[in-house]
Amino acid sequence: NRVKDLKGDELLWGDEIEYGVFILDEQNKKIRLSLRAKEIMDKLNEKEDAHAHRTEGCNWVPEYGAWMVEATPKRPYTGFATDLLRVERNMRLRRRRLLTELRDDEVAPTFSTFPLLGALGDDGSVPPTKVGGSVTLSDYIGDGIINPHPRFATLSANIRQRRGEKVNIRVPLFRDTNTPEYKGFDIQPKVDGCCGSNTLQLWRYGKGDVSRDKYGNDCVVVGCSTSAGEFNESNGGPETLQKWLVDVKCDGCRGLFYRSAPNVIVPDADWPRNGDVVVGAEIPNIPGWIRLQNGYYLPMASDDGKIKFLHEVSKRTHASNEEKARLGSSTPLFRGSIAADTNKIADGLALQTLLEEKLSLGSSAVADVEVEAEERTMSSGTTSEVLMTPRSSGDTENVRAAIHMDAMAFGMGCCCLQITFQAKDLDESRFIYDQLAVMAPIMMALTASTPLLKGRIADTDCRWGIISECVDDRTPAERGLSGQSEPDDDLAGKGQRRIYKPRYDSISTYIYQGAYNADDEVKVANSTKNGMKNRVLNMYNDLPVPIDEESYKLLRDSGIDPGLSQHIAHLFIRDPLVVFEGAVEEIDDEMQTEHFESIQSTNWQSVRWKPPPPRNDPNDPHIGWRVEFRSMEMQLTDFENSAFTVFIVLLTRVILTFDLNLYIPLSRVDANMQRAHSRNASHQGKFFFRRHMAPLAEGDDGYGVKYTSMFARVAKDDVDDEAEASLSRVSSKADIDANTIDENGVSDQRKKTPFAPGRYEENSYEEMTMKEIMTGKGDYFPGLIPLVFAYLDYINCDPITLKRVTEYLDFIEKRATGELVTPATWIRNFVRSHADYKDDSVVTDEIAYDLMVACKEIGEGTRHEAELLGDLKINPISTAGAYDQYLTSNKTHNQSEELLALLRQYTKRKSFAPDTK
Repeated sequence: NRVKDLKGDELLWGDEIEYGVFILDEQNKKIRLSLRAKEIMDKLNEKEDAHAHRTEGCNWVPEYGAWMVEATPKRPYTGFATDLLRVERNMRLRRRRLLTELRDDEVAPTFSTFPLLGALGDDGSVPPTKVGGSVTLSDYIGDGIINPHPRFATLSANIRQRRGEKVNIRVPLFRDTNTPEYKGFDIQPKVDGCCGSNTLQLWRYGKGDVSRDKYGNDCVVVGCSTSAGEFNESNGGPETLQKWLVDVKCDGCRGLFYRSAPNVIVPDADWPRNGDVVVGAEIPNIPGWIRLQNGYYLPMASDDGKIKFLHEVSKRTHASNEEKARLGSSTPLFRGSIAADTNKIADGLALQTLLEEKLSLGSSAVADVEVEAEERTMSSGTTSEVLMTPRSSGDTENVRAAIHMDAMAFGMGCCCLQITFQAKDLDESRFIYDQLAVMAPIMMALTASTPLLKGRIADTDCRWGIISECVDDRTPAERGLSGQSEPDDDLAGKGQRRIYKPRYDSISTYIYQGAYNADDEVKVANSTKNGMKNRVLNMYNDLPVPIDEESYKLLRDSGIDPGLSQHIAHLFIRDPLVVFEGAVEEIDDEMQTEHFESIQSTNWQSVRWKPPPPRNDPNDPHIGWRVEFRSMEMQLTDFENSAFTVFIVLLTRVILTFDLNLYIPLSRVDANMQRAHSRNASHQGKFFFRRHMAPLAEGDDGYGVKYTSMFARVAKDDVDDEAEASLSRVSSKADIDANTIDENGVSDQRKKTPFAPGRYEENSYEEMTMKEIMTGKGDYFPGLIPLVFAYLDYINCDPITLKRVTEYLDFIEKRATGELVTPATWIRNFVRSHADYKDDSVVTDEIAYDLMVACKEIGEGTRHEAELLGDLKINPISTAGAYDQYLTSNKTHNQSEELLALLRQYTKRKSFAPDTK
């Protein structure tokens, strides 16, 4: 509350890159972990202090592994376009300075994970570390490879102890022609694909308890995209909110009052009538109650249990969508169905209808995937709904051999690329948080670089799920396994509350609350729809969000809106994993935020929302509202890492400047996260994405209502003058109506995005390829890269910056179209084409050695790989110029001899040659 009114902060941002340090044994063709990271980091920071006069510098901090170090720019980048060029310069400076502290036999490529971690026994590091130890109890790695800072070992031990067992990580093993684990497996085809050439194999990370009980640690069950089973929760699909039909069968009862908390009636709020369908999730620790999508509560039955209020219906229940018209290159205009229920689509009522929860978000473009054959309809009042019927999976289990890992180091030992932005104010930070959450799986797939694990080739491309499972501290009850753990009063929720995700995963709730403009508030008042400020208004939240009820009540009583209260209360379903002595009762929560940060910092989500830290001293730096983007994978060169960093920064500017909206239901974001892990997902996969990033324009050309995407005007070159004028009038009116700006610079259009206003089509989503997302589809979706170029023109970007940014965007486009491969594909191809490879999915010592040397050379610009970079050449990097050299006047030790030795190399120059004329 103290900082909620901070406004007007400038854009400041930075990136984080993690490095692994390895030792090369050239004679024996081996590579091992070098456990010198702390020594290297301390020396680098000493040099940074000595060169503090430099405008550009680096900051070096510890990471989980004793072989890892993290680096950030010393000074944040600013909001000026020229600072986009600082990113690559600073990344190259970091690499150059790190090279100054490496020994002759050490390398530090920007590589996602050590490919032999856990495969070498006691011989995995220098100095050697014995496998096992009291911290991890691992069968594969030793405690000695963990960073000596007490935080990291404490994290590892507490995760294991809270879970009640070692963590269990099982990643699908790549199936090659001689892979021994697949002998006896009847799987077709023998190498590529899983359930068809146009599908992706889905690794259901974080949801493997049932398959482990059935098949042990050596196998894992996978799913397939574009199949009916993708969203089957029993098969590991995304958990979604349940739906209930309100039907209170007692004399005079027309429905139910909302509750702000169990048994706390809210009589002044609009309430669901009999025949309405409400959306929410049961509260396991408060039996008989559901928490709704909008943050309110409802009882499931009367106190004596004799009268049932809520009747479970299918999650796939959708109101009839009679608007079947689509936008496409051949039909830039479409008309609403005359037969549609005008009470649902009339102006001013579409928003109210959605908020009344009579409709669920869906997409006509993907409806055919989600039809449930055994549903039967019944009519209740004015709403046609579908009753829940028992569903058997009907899916044949796809069992794969697994790469098994059992310690936190396998995940937290992965290196990645992260970006943090400072927003203008609280509102902007929450909106950008939501928008970037949609982009997290897209960018993860596009940057995929983790195909090797524990000396084997994985059948996945990304690190995310490995880290998710390596820090999964949930008890069996929290993971949904009944009867396997007793209540523990020392744990949050006594260790019994159902928690659907590990603490490292994609987000579970959007946090932008939105707001009404004045006209909508009048409509709300006239329709007796009160209490909107007490609701979570984001209609795209379709996942269960377990919360700590006491934290939620405290936040609401303190004036925090429901959307943000839900987010914070969701964080507090977790226990703190690390608490330092002297930082418990000694901390004054009125002045410090250590207790909040102990929870926040160990909720590792795909996007992190970061409130301003307290300023307890006038000399403390001012830090505003920030958002951290966390999903991208490490790239082999500074050019690649800079390209993706700059792209994400520019995309945030595009979204804010052009008032765009990327919202899709969070269940589809989760589905994208699973798809993004799949082998070659960037080139072969499809991802759910919003069809219309801007509101559709509505008008009447004399033949009825018509709608169009404003982007259709760009694509339709042959539109006649009269139609163009009509479209222009329609779009201009839409711009005026939608873009009323308040005193803080926030448009009504942005405020309404969480409500999913407008027609069904306007809020629809579909499956798109990476190429379509980045470069465009039809005439209704322009693509993200063209939008970035449009923004650069809009700000009149200077030519020098534009030239380099164009190279970045051209590179990203080539990667998105498949012209260039991801690092994951290149690494897998390198291994499979190596002379020492036996077609058995095994990464030998020699293969790992040659691979890491090649990656070092690529990163330092001494080796070119056209598959990765096309025609682009990386300027070589060496230690030269890592630090400033002082113009000293100190005398040489042997003045005459040393001077002559230095001078001798120049005396052969032409100017010193004898004159023969």
